[in-house]
Amino acid sequence: MKKWPAIVMAASGLLVAACSPGGGGVGSALTTTTTPPPPPAKAAIAPAAGGQNVATDSPITVTASGGTITDVEITGGGKVSGSLSPDKKTWTSTGTLNVSATYTVNATVVNSAGKSSTATSSFTTLTPTSVEHTHIFEAENTAYGVGMPIMLTFDKPVANKAAVEQALSLTTSQPVVGAWAWADDTHVDFRPRDYWPANTTVSFAGHLNGVQVSPGVYGAADLTQTFSIGDSIVVVAGAASHHMQVYKNGALQYDWPISTGKPGHDTPNGTYLTIEKGNPVEMKPADIAPGGPGYYDLKVPWSVRFTWSGDYLHDAYWSVGDQGNSDVSHGCVNMPPEAAQAYYEEELPGDPVTINGSPLAGTRGDGWTDWFDSWQDLLGKSATHMALQAGPSGSTFVAPASVAASAATAPTWMPAANNAAAA
Repeated sequence: MKKWPAIVMAASGLLVAACSPGGGGVGSALTTTTTPPPPPAKAAIAPAAGGQNVATDSPITVTASGGTITDVEITGGGKVSGSLSPDKKTWTSTGTLNVSATYTVNATVVNSAGKSSTATSSFTTLTPTSVEHTHIFEAENTAYGVGMPIMLTFDKPVANKAAVEQALSLTTSQPVVGAWAWADDTHVDFRPRDYWPANTTVSFAGHLNGVQVSPGVYGAADLTQTFSIGDSIVVVAGAASHHMQVYKNGALQYDWPISTGKPGHDTPNGTYLTIEKGNPVEMKPADIAPGGPGYYDLKVPWSVRFTWSGDYLHDAYWSVGDQGNSDVSHGCVNMPPEAAQAYYEEELPGDPVTINGSPLAGTRGDGWTDWFDSWQDLLGKSATHMALQAGPSGSTFVAPASVAASAATAPTWMPAANNAAAA
């Protein structure tokens, strides 16, 4: 017996049933699919929450997954700078963290739907067993000469010299190129390649807190100082010419007759910096016993010192007849009284003084002798061997080859090469 009609009818019934609900026709049978919302973005923070004795050179990092970073806030331990990656998925701190400090990091991330999530981490940095203290020579809001280096002294030897250099920065009102140079393990100076531009304001910042200067020894405080550079006052004194020129802001201001050291007491060649002055200064010969032939004890007016061994530019009213024609001093630069007073009254510590034409070479370290070094010598004494470009926006370490060539000329804007060599 054939059953096909029944099967057909059953199939027809299924078709009718499928199309009949709501009486709306074929279109009403389609269903709407709902896309689930994206999961919340997450932020991972390092160092992890609860961390203790965290190394100060450990960077703080925030990493986003499933979204991007919109905000990083760090409180409690001191100011922390950092940068966000181009894709906004990673934030990384720069510099070192302070010692013995508790930091709290709050990070905000957002997913593709714009929904924000936050994460928090608090941790504490190490407490060092030994700390280092740093002193800067320059005084706050004080004016110095165009040759003045920034001079830092450390109370403990520095082994990680490059790390220290990288923690030091400058902001200058006029563009300056220079370099840090180490005299020894406890002294580093910043010297410009050429003399400072006249009337420049200089702000120094040493971000030394947290810097491991030597194994187990850390900086525990930052150091800042602002000072200024005054007018450019540059002296060139000729032992052979018996004349001294004074240049002010690049122009010849004075040309005076002088007398320098006599044979056996020659004034040493070199570009020095003025150190201190007095009116008067008591002067005695170091190589003659009191009462012996040639001994003297004088209170000398208008005296400006430029070597530790006792060389001054000063009033020598007793040798005016020799000034301009012969050398009769015990190493100082003898000047006419009115000339000595005029120079004394405009001098600033750090003004360059170049002695030339002498048969005696200058001795490094006898005075502030930073300008005995050429630019290449200076770079060689840097632990990073990098130049520092400074300006109103701060400073940056750069490769020396990338720095434009100097346009400065001697003697007004830079010293002569090999200035300390004997004539």
